[in-house]
Amino acid sequence: MAARQAVSTRRHDPATASPQTSSARWLRTTLARTLTAVVATALSAGLAGAPPATAAIFPIADPDPFYWAPPDLGGFGPGDVIRSRPVATPGFLGATGWQVLFRSSDSHDNPIAAATTLLIPAGGSGSSDAGSSGGRPLLSYQPFVNSLGTQCAPSHSLFNGEMQESVALNMPLARGWAVNVPDHLGPTSAYGAAKLGGRITLDSIRAVRRFEPAHLGTSQVGLAGYSGGGMATGFAAALAPEYAPELPIVGVAQGGVPVNIGKLALEVGQTPHALFGLGFAAAIGLEREYSGEVDMASKLNGPGNALRNQIANSCSAEIISAGANRSFYDVFLPAATQAGLSQADPVLIRILHENSLETHPGVPRAPIYQWHGEADQVNPGLVRELAGRYCQAGTPMLLEMVPGADHATSVIQGLPNAFMYLSDRFAGRPAPSNC
Repeated sequence: MAARQAVSTRRHDPATASPQTSSARWLRTTLARTLTAVVATALSAGLAGAPPATAAIFPIADPDPFYWAPPDLGGFGPGDVIRSRPVATPGFLGATGWQVLFRSSDSHDNPIAAATTLLIPAGGSGSSDAGSSGGRPLLSYQPFVNSLGTQCAPSHSLFNGEMQESVALNMPLARGWAVNVPDHLGPTSAYGAAKLGGRITLDSIRAVRRFEPAHLGTSQVGLAGYSGGGMATGFAAALAPEYAPELPIVGVAQGGVPVNIGKLALEVGQTPHALFGLGFAAAIGLEREYSGEVDMASKLNGPGNALRNQIANSCSAEIISAGANRSFYDVFLPAATQAGLSQADPVLIRILHENSLETHPGVPRAPIYQWHGEADQVNPGLVRELAGRYCQAGTPMLLEMVPGADHATSVIQGLPNAFMYLSDRFAGRPAPSNC
């Protein structure tokens, strides 16, 4: 049966959902509908007929020298540990915490230094999910990050109360799993650059498995993430067969994933919206990652450039507030807006394709559980099409559409099932599929 037809309609019991009472509120402020529309049109306006690009606006570097790349960074291989430090773990009772700086690669294969946070529960493997490898299961969880400042990265927000989804990580820790939480936006907080997020995720897994104090060298790996974190998760899975084929990834759980930001943009009107700032920020993030190809500054009007400067080092709350109820017409010059909405610039198409799972040619080999709300603002039809392509390529796919759920509520209902799915993969049970 085709994946688009074989959709589970199993009802979810709210009592089995994550105890995070603030998750729905958190996700309502990060709807991908506005994000993707603004990204595509903002980039298009910045690219169409653009002269040689001006410099992208980068964030203030993290003042903590732990994050700084060494002069000999090019001598490290992808996933090599550069330095590490123990950290306190408030909110994760009994867990040991480490932060690891490692070498990764940006979207143009240049070496970068990226960070990840590793949580290890007390005791031995402590889990019946260890499987034949005998090692403690390792979950790499990619959080939803919608920020431009380096201080907003998961290695900071995981412990200071800013990452409201962090409470959910107590579920895998309680199962005895180690949890890896990468700063998947990279050292320039390139919000929106999903391919970069996939590479950083894979290299973070390499790093923590090589990190001797953690004893994870024989651990099997599971990936999980929702929405923007689901994009990084999905790209990690799709890139792994070529970028990191040695990693023993046994399962992937991704939810609420915008699989093609260009197509979704065409479905959304360019009208003022409370969350306009998020999409505008994602365009800035992609401009950072593709510096020299994207030129926003020359296409923005005065208020647009002022907004760009204002949020260049901001976390999500300030970004939302600064951009509330604006539209493309409020921040771009009229000629740029018209050109951006009417022309299919080949550079724009390439950038969007490179960061959209639907158009990325790589296919995951690891089994996938993908969940999506039936009423999600992110087009469920595109998710079904992606699942169908993966099925056709031989990837075991379990696609579940959550009845009545939108983007804000699907995460609460799907995440416990995602952890159960990965538990079965760690235990070596056959992967279910509705392909």
